Amino acid sequence: MMETSRVGAAVDALLAILRAAPALEDVAVIDGPAATNYTDRRRLYVGWAPGADQAASIEQDFAYAGARTRNESFAITCYAESWAGDKDMALRRASVFTLLAQVEEALRATDMAPEAPTLNGTVLWAHLTTGSLSQAQTENGALAALAFTVSCQARI
Repeated sequence: MMETSRVGAAVDALLAILRAAPALEDVAVIDGPAATNYTDRRRLYVGWAPGADQAASIEQDFAYAGARTRNESFAITCYAESWAGDKDMALRRASVFTLLAQVEEALRATDMAPEAPTLNGTVLWAHLTTGSLSQAQTENGALAALAFTVSCQARI
């Protein structure tokens, strides 16, 4: 059977890379929306953000004349959040941007992870492209959150 998309494999690889990243070992890395356990104070969602209409957006076109291969561009919806019982928004904001930096670092090629930018060979390349910061003060404390996308290019 022909492959119609690399999105599923890319999401699985992104989850594996983030879960294995030493800098994210104290962060809950969640596949899609979480159903339970909101006790973790630093969470990273792959394939979900509050209010997002989709887990990933996909665009395809023929790679060459003859229609034998296709180029696929897609953006995986992600969401990082940091909250604490205090009201210090500056600390929450700094924490959520640290999370984003750790994701970006996990997606860079290194001697230990040469396949990170290709999501372990599932795409031609992947990188962070957009983000949106939100902040809230609740009765439970301060929350800073970043909805962001990991954009990918693949050949199918």
